Amino acid sequence: MNRIFILGGALVVIAFGLFLSLFTVHQAQTALVVQFGDPRRVITEPGLHFKIPLVQDVIYFDKRILGLDAQPEEILTTDRRRLVVDSFVRYRIVDPLLYYQTVRTEAQLRNNLSPSVANALRGAFGKLDATAIVSGDRPAAMQAVSVVLEENAKRLGIDIVDVRIKRADFPEAIGQAIFRRMQTEREREAKEQRATGAELGERIRADAERQRTILLADARRQSEILRGEGDASRTKIFAEAANQDPEFYAFYRSLQAYGKALQQSDTTMVLSPDSEFFRYFNESPGGSRAPRK
Repeated sequence: MNRIFILGGALVVIAFGLFLSLFTVHQAQTALVVQFGDPRRVITEPGLHFKIPLVQDVIYFDKRILGLDAQPEEILTTDRRRLVVDSFVRYRIVDPLLYYQTVRTEAQLRNNLSPSVANALRGAFGKLDATAIVSGDRPAAMQAVSVVLEENAKRLGIDIVDVRIKRADFPEAIGQAIFRRMQTEREREAKEQRATGAELGERIRADAERQRTILLADARRQSEILRGEGDASRTKIFAEAANQDPEFYAFYRSLQAYGKALQQSDTTMVLSPDSEFFRYFNESPGGSRAPRK
């Protein structure tokens, strides 16, 4: 029975020792084996590996591209304007041993690399004016920043993949002043446009009213002309008809006069029987005057 316990205990110790001795490395990682903090070997191949338990430790580093957001920096441009430039850096760990010996952690890398980023940005962007920086016309400056950072990155065991600008803008106080000035300018332009539009509208309305007056006057003149021509044609027609049969025309006009004078049933007229108005009442059917009674 004691042998079984001893054998079981030995197996447990061996299993525990194997558990502490084995470690795996992912294909996206590199591993650094350290013994009491002293680097021993770098493992770049993925798979299962061994270490001395309780003596050696394993530190993992990512092979993939990593990002580092730099602190916003205030830069003075060639036209004496201040800009706040916010940038980020993409890097890859290419020498895990050197990286461990120089920075060890990402926080320490930020402390070491941020001053280099700030100095590179000031040196490259300080040669440009604010318009070129804000408009994005800065490829040459970004290339110069990358070159400077690459030289500093070699001593840290990393490789700079890319450097980009997230934002380049005026400081908050200056930005507010510029915004207010732009707002005032836009309001002034809007007032000018409204005034110009109102003036143009008045001109259009005045021109339309003038054309309306001219059209109405022409229409009245044309109507008077046509009315006069119609009256002349009517008079001419009546004159021609009267010339053809004057007696019938006189009779027709007398009938019209009778109709207008005797429209009301209670009309009373005081006229001499020999009046010319009653001529056709006094004439006989043959055309002679009827005898008086």
